[in-house]
Amino acid sequence: MDDSSMSWLVSGAILILVVMVLSRCVAIVPTQSAFIVERLGKFRGVLHAGFHVLVPFFDRIAYRRSLKEQVLDVPEQTCITRDNVSVSIDGVLFLQVLSPEKSAYGISDYEWGAIQLAQTALRSAIGKLEMDKTFEERSRINQEVVEALDDATAAWGVKVLRYEIRDITPPASVMEAMEKQMRAEREKRAAIAQSEGDMQSRINLAEGAKAAAIAESEGLKQAMINKAEGEAAQIRTVAQATADGLDSVARRLEADGGVAAAQLRLAEAYVEKFGELAKTGTTTIIPANVGDVAGMVATLTNLLRPGEGLSARTTMQKPPRA
Repeated sequence: MDDSSMSWLVSGAILILVVMVLSRCVAIVPTQSAFIVERLGKFRGVLHAGFHVLVPFFDRIAYRRSLKEQVLDVPEQTCITRDNVSVSIDGVLFLQVLSPEKSAYGISDYEWGAIQLAQTALRSAIGKLEMDKTFEERSRINQEVVEALDDATAAWGVKVLRYEIRDITPPASVMEAMEKQMRAEREKRAAIAQSEGDMQSRINLAEGAKAAAIAESEGLKQAMINKAEGEAAQIRTVAQATADGLDSVARRLEADGGVAAAQLRLAEAYVEKFGELAKTGTTTIIPANVGDVAGMVATLTNLLRPGEGLSARTTMQKPPRA
């Protein structure tokens, strides 16, 4: 190998060495990240976002931590409720690293520890509730798990933000019983709604019949009032006409020739009515003075004379004894 080849090999080796040295001297930390630096195996400091220079062969980046909120899947596990029912529950855990050095040196694996602690706290919270309450008390269960984890993870430099139950799966027999209960409850609500509808319908019909009866009675009442008022008006009209007629007759009787005209009219009416009675009846009662038409007219005339009226005494002839 000639001298030129050796020089090229030496130059390449030096370049590689320089690159290795520079790579160990420079650290570029991304945003929302933190690097834990150790010097000769001892914690030296935390490097945050930006450009940093390290001492080659003495400083090394031991841990890299993300300061973003992290989402951890809590595997499904079986929990036993207070009424001894086994349910399968899985969830999601949200946490964030607040102190990178504590998360590195306070626990070997903070993610695995948080998951295990979440499962333990969840079993404890479920064991305090009955089966029916596990579906209603999700918010309470989540809060208890967060409180239990927050106290334990404070020493790890980790903040548990929230825990959410994803699924609660009871046994098949319990699911069937719950389905029957829900179906019975729906049928009960439907029956109650139907009965309330029938009751309201009957109430409406009764109210309508009541209103119709009241309206009909009011109509009959008004009809009777109108009929009574009409009959009263008719009676008053007839009475007024009769009074007017009697007043006119009285004035005519007081005039010259009035009495003679009345006597003639009475005689004609007497003869006409007596003739009709004789034609229609099979048995005829003949008065004793049937031939004395003038006497009958005179008697009626005395009743019609002014001033005498019904108080005037008239002498009626008694029929002779047979």
